Amino acid sequence: MLESALRLLGVYRVYEGRLKSQIEGDERPSHIGIILDGNRRWAASQGMTQGLGHEQGANRAEELLDWCHELKVRTVTLYVLSTENLDRSPEELKVLFELIEGRLARLLTDERITRYKVRVRAIGQLDLLPQSITDLLTAIEKKTATFDEHYLNIAVAYGGRAEITDMVRSVAQDVRSGKLNPEEVNEDTISKRLYTSYLPNQEPDLIIRTSGEERMSGFLLWQGAYSELVFMDVFWPAFRFIDLLRAIRTYQKRRRRHGK
Repeated sequence: MLESALRLLGVYRVYEGRLKSQIEGDERPSHIGIILDGNRRWAASQGMTQGLGHEQGANRAEELLDWCHELKVRTVTLYVLSTENLDRSPEELKVLFELIEGRLARLLTDERITRYKVRVRAIGQLDLLPQSITDLLTAIEKKTATFDEHYLNIAVAYGGRAEITDMVRSVAQDVRSGKLNPEEVNEDTISKRLYTSYLPNQEPDLIIRTSGEERMSGFLLWQGAYSELVFMDVFWPAFRFIDLLRAIRTYQKRRRRHGK
């Protein structure tokens, strides 16, 4: 048993090294968005509770920070909790909120954030979250506000339609007050009013969705208009470094046309 495990580990490391060498000579995405999907289905497949599935998914998200730093990915946006997810049962939401609160408390003191100079920000309808979570998010954003080497966006209580609705409302209010003429409204006007407007690179080069589902589910609808999409048939808690490498390799093999 042990010998077989060691043999498999050796094969994994060889394959990982091969994938890394394949992507090193080509352009890598500077901004990756990830839809973290499949926690509950992974738990069911393992005979575990949903709570353990969410916990393992959170562990994987923490590992992702190191992977992206190693691959020199500057910006990461994680789709953690959608507005639709807030319609789940009170029992599951209680587990989710407790887990999110605990991981945010860890993130607040995570030395990697300071070492890597990661600016952390939450995007979404944060007023829908418990006050204890929003207080932690505020503290993390304040602590990392001056960092500009890397960016970590946590999309929580997030919906792409809600983001666009907020943007339209902001434009309409400025037009009504006379601060903005309708003729002046353009793509730049819109981009500056999105939740991600503070980023140097708002538009993800690559968006990954796990669990085998092939849809965006409202994730970065404006920003992801020209993103390369990679759908992976692996539940998020089982996502590995080699899966990230494979997604980047797929991205590199595509020719990005941007409508041209």
